[in-house]
Amino acid sequence: MLPLKFTWNPVSGLDLGFLTIHFYSLMFVVAFGLGYYLMKKMFARDGVPQEKLDSLFMYAVISILLGARLGHVLFYQTELLWQDPLSVFLPFSFVPEFEFTGFRGLASHGAAIVTIGGMYLYNKKILKKSVLWILDRVVVTCASGAVFVRIGNFLNSEMVGKIIPNPDTNPLAIQFVQDEISERKAVALTKIKNPKEAYQALTGDSQYADIIADIPYRYPGQLMESAGYVIVFALLMYLYWKTGARKKPGLLFGLFLLLLMGVRIIVENFKREQVTGREDWILGLNTGQILSIPFIIAGLYFVFTSFKRKETSHV
Repeated sequence: MLPLKFTWNPVSGLDLGFLTIHFYSLMFVVAFGLGYYLMKKMFARDGVPQEKLDSLFMYAVISILLGARLGHVLFYQTELLWQDPLSVFLPFSFVPEFEFTGFRGLASHGAAIVTIGGMYLYNKKILKKSVLWILDRVVVTCASGAVFVRIGNFLNSEMVGKIIPNPDTNPLAIQFVQDEISERKAVALTKIKNPKEAYQALTGDSQYADIIADIPYRYPGQLMESAGYVIVFALLMYLYWKTGARKKPGLLFGLFLLLLMGVRIIVENFKREQVTGREDWILGLNTGQILSIPFIIAGLYFVFTSFKRKETSHV
């Protein structure tokens, strides 16, 4: 197989002069926009008034972003709570100096937990159906959103994979330049014809080494995970639109938990652990895999019990 390896060193967004539109943020806009469109179609099919969709969108956005941020801090970067507490909820870093960072630390496990709670409140206050009814539908949009969020991670050079020992024979090998050096320095190297002089000017290091050549090749863990989520999304879409799965409360929700977290456990074998020292945390599993196990167990429960629940009458 011919290697497709390449060096990944993009700018972080579209510079409009007065404003930079970050690609990662743009992927969230795409994810929420597509989710709104899909829920509109499902609400129409199930005879739910469209005015209830705007409230759902508000509950979903707040739940996902809040849960994802809190999940990252609690599961992966707990030290922020006492080292830089304001940065937990604000898109700025205050330690060691003030800097706009955006919300780069987001965790899917935290998003899943808080979103379930958000859907419970939405159902109780607005929808007034079975909470499993809304969860069975909202997970279809969550699966589609997960695809674009992981693409955003790739564009941001976040959540990179493990080092590939023999990149010349691996078609997935990618150099993530901005994982090794700052984005400012990395992008500067692409704008000056002589990267040696550029690096020396930026760092003051006269002992220049071929920095690009020294950067290891890694698995594109973000794209691998995104590809897995495409399959999950396609399956849930098919089951909702072409079968009677939507009439079995909890079935689509359970399958979502089971399949999405199953993909996560598999791909984590190729991704670099986000917390130093937890590479083989418990029984050879890392943080992401350990956190996925309770969701898989819950998914199995909802799948099996869905066949015992009374079917809904919606067409």
